[in-house]
Amino acid sequence: MAKPYSPSHIGAVAGSFTEMRLAGAVKSRLVELMVDEVGRMVPDMESATLNATPDKKTLDDTNRTRLNYNRTRELMIAQLSDLESVGSEAVQAGIEHLEKFMKKILNNAEQAAAKDRVATIKPRHLEVAEKGVIVVDESISVEESEEEEDVLEGQVSGSALTPLALRRLCKTFAQMPITDSAVEELLLWYYEVVDETGHNIREHAQLGGNPASFIDALDKMKDLMMLGWMRRMLVKAGEDAKERGYKRIDVEQLIHLDAFE
Repeated sequence: MAKPYSPSHIGAVAGSFTEMRLAGAVKSRLVELMVDEVGRMVPDMESATLNATPDKKTLDDTNRTRLNYNRTRELMIAQLSDLESVGSEAVQAGIEHLEKFMKKILNNAEQAAAKDRVATIKPRHLEVAEKGVIVVDESISVEESEEEEDVLEGQVSGSALTPLALRRLCKTFAQMPITDSAVEELLLWYYEVVDETGHNIREHAQLGGNPASFIDALDKMKDLMMLGWMRRMLVKAGEDAKERGYKRIDVEQLIHLDAFE
């Protein structure tokens, strides 16, 4: 039987999350809570792993792919000058740092791609992202935001809807992840509806146009800018995915949706 965490170890880890001291009984109870959470977590992960890959023999994280542990450790060891090896905690910290670094670069690249109204990050977008993320001096540092961006921040009042923002919206509204192909399809739909709605506004704004149609087009554009349209699409797609027993939204869930409803 696996040994549980020690109270002293849990206390040391907890020190990263609170400045208050923990009573001994609190540390012991935290050990119990953490072990119980492992008991709830692992069966769900095991089920998800087998659903994704039935012949898999090793527990996996189906929600995301992480940087390879051994390869990261080897790369870190190669950079050592005074020490001889790298501990597991250092490797985990290194992976977390590198994934945040990648996230920041891709976030900036997505913003650059969105300005070009394309759904593919190209070398020119990455070049723009690198200038905003990497500071070259005697060492390389990464600019990190202390606060997590609000899911709607920068996505209203007509600013670009990026793939990263859409994934966050999906987790908020549909409560599940979404595939890259579905993200691309939804973004194409979104901008297509925006373009058609904008055309309707210009058409009805002309002298002699129908005022009711003009107001309806304005309301629809406001709904698009405030992400009401995207919310409905994601909620319906999420409901379809759940009914079919899927863990994420794919293009299959978008086929029967009416983008212009």
